[in-house]
Amino acid sequence: MERYLMPQVQLKCLCGKVTGETADINEHSGTRIHCCCDDCQAFAQYLNHEKSIVDYFGGTDIFQMPLSHLKINQGHEQIACVKLSAKGMHRWYTTCCNTPIGNTMGPKMPFIGVIHNFMANAEHRDVALGKSRGYVHIKFANEKVPENLQAKPFNITLRIILKLLLWKIKGLNNPNAFFNQDQQPIVKPKILK
Repeated sequence: MERYLMPQVQLKCLCGKVTGETADINEHSGTRIHCCCDDCQAFAQYLNHEKSIVDYFGGTDIFQMPLSHLKINQGHEQIACVKLSAKGMHRWYTTCCNTPIGNTMGPKMPFIGVIHNFMANAEHRDVALGKSRGYVHIKFANEKVPENLQAKPFNITLRIILKLLLWKIKGLNNPNAFFNQDQQPIVKPKILK
């Protein structure tokens, strides 16, 4: 089967007020996983979109990619951020319709985990981004994840670390849609207790 390469994925929230795009994205440029961690599940609950964000196992379909490869074209005023703890990840979403955008570690880390709800490529996702490399953080799963769907912890961790190092060396944390030139979030994150 011929590979469908998609150098650009259109991004949009559920109501269409926030739109954007990615660049240079395919199955080799990032890492697609399903994350079952309790924080991803808590984020879905916070947005009151649990049924559309997490799947049967409690996993969120995420594509980890360089932060500089994501651009917001419109709706900047609708973007908000929440952190589940003071040192937690920045979890970005839209205020207009509570669509999750993605998770970032901070301004110096060239990483964003874009959540599937913000990607307008549902019918081509497996071809454009590759199949998921598996479920991670399965101890928090809602149901037992079959072994054939679980990510191999060593392999996935090594891949993510190598990608982060490469992106850091290449300076792929800029331009940055979520942190300004002073390395501050574009909006003050709400920190949940």
